[in-house]
Order: sequence, then structure tokens, then C-alpha cells
Amino acid sequence: MMNKKNPLRLLTATAVLTCSLLFAFPAAAAEIRTPAADGTVTFKSGNVLVDASHTSDGYVMVKYTGNAPRIKVRIRKDTEYTYDLNTSGNFETFPLTEGNGDYTILVYENVGGSMYSTALSQTFSVSLSDPNIPFLYPNQFCNFSSDSAAVGKSNELVAGSTDTLQKVSNIYNFAVGNITYDYDKAATVQSGYLPVIDSTLSTKTGICFDYAALMTAMLRAQSIPTKLVIGYAGSTYHAWISVYTEEQGWVDNIIRFDGNTWKYMDPTFAASGRGNQAVSDFITNPANYQARFSY
Repeated sequence: MMNKKNPLRLLTATAVLTCSLLFAFPAAAAEIRTPAADGTVTFKSGNVLVDASHTSDGYVMVKYTGNAPRIKVRIRKDTEYTYDLNTSGNFETFPLTEGNGDYTILVYENVGGSMYSTALSQTFSVSLSDPNIPFLYPNQFCNFSSDSAAVGKSNELVAGSTDTLQKVSNIYNFAVGNITYDYDKAATVQSGYLPVIDSTLSTKTGICFDYAALMTAMLRAQSIPTKLVIGYAGSTYHAWISVYTEEQGWVDNIIRFDGNTWKYMDPTFAASGRGNQAVSDFITNPANYQARFSY
């Protein structure tokens, strides 16, 4: 439940966010990576088609063409990830975020009530072209394309900047300064909710998951490897962003550079609790964040 009097409770079971650094790609190298179902490697069973043509790029695509009202996708390696799949007959993209090795994908059809049957089970081997490549593509949680208004806004925010640290700062400051937390939406959001980043940008409101998806998309659009991490902030389900630097590798929770040091900052808390010492004390303590999933 939301607590309007305590900004440390500005969370939902879906997610919030923090951000960090970036990978130092040349400015000209920024590109929008578009998932593709090329059909060169596929697994099919009944109404389920899995396209695994781009596992080296860190993703698979799944399509369902049957009549079941609900479909679940599970992808497991060291950790099991569970997703809802649309039933529109269109492909959706799911990331492979646990590095090289053998993954198993399972797809379940709802057969009534809370009961599901296995529609497909397949194990496949993954060898990534780059260990950070899964965190540059769009997926269910941060869905964007070259036509997205959020991508255009991202380009606008970093225009003229060749310093990647400045790009992160510009995008972060925009999110904190312009997106307002939507308490009504947070109180009514349903399980399985997925953000629409251009809607968040247009309305300038959203729940924590919306903050996370918008910033992740904006950073990835600048060729900045960015993880949307979901876990716990204290005892509350939470999400934040980790970004890769060539010098330090993945840096968790760090988001802004004051000219001397990196400071821990959670954009949702920062936007909602400016000047609140309790918020500052909480978000500057990395022990308060325990990761479970990376998308």
C-alpha cells in the first residue's frame, strides 16, 4: 500500500528504480537495436513458436497463436524468470540475462481457473557476442523503438554532449524533475502491468515501474548498457538501474556524479522526497538494496 506521509513507501509490487553509470561508447556509435525473429533457429510446439535466432544478442522471441486466455513464459538458468505473454499472435521479446550457458524455456497455457498445462519445453545453449549485449535491447519491461517519442527525447537531452557521464546526468535529471508519482495508479495497478514509455513521457506521471522503464529505454537508446534490476529496498519490493562502466564494471545503485564522488540516489524517492533527510539516509545506503532479477 502507498503511504503519502512516508516517501520511503513510494513503492508498488511492480517496481521502482535507481540508476547509475554507463559504458563509454563513442557518441557516433549510439544505435537503436531492434529485436528480430529471423526464423533461422526456432522451437515449435502446438500454438507456441519460439524464435532463438539471436541468442548471441541476449534475447529470444515468443509467439502464441492459440485460444487460451492467459499464457505464462518461464526462462531459467540459475534463476527462474516468469512472464505473461500476449495472446495476440505477435512476437514478444524476452532477455537472456544470466550470461553464457544452457537455458530452459517453458510456455504454459491456461486451461481454466488457476490451472496451466505445459505447451512447450525446450533447453538451448547461449553464447553471447558480448556479456553486456542483453542490456542494450528493448524487451517487455522497457519496450522502445527508433520511432518512440522517448528515444527522440533522449537524443534531445544528450545533444551536444560527448561525455557519457553527462548523458546519464541529463537523463536522470529530466526524469526526477519532470515525472510526478501517480498515487491513484499505484493504488489500482494490477499484477502483470507493463509500462508504456511514451505514455509516461506524455502524461509526465507514473508509478515506479514507469520511471524505471522510461529511464532504461532512454539510456539504452544511447548505447549505455543498463540493467533494470528488481529486488528489495529494505523489506519492500523495489527496482533500480545498474549501469556498466569500462573502468568499474557494473555499478549498482550509483546514479549521479557531483564533480568529486558518485552518490547513491533513487530517482523515484528523489522526485517524491526532495529535501527529506530520511529519504537521503535510506537511498544512500547500498545495504538497503537486495537484487533478485535483472532485465
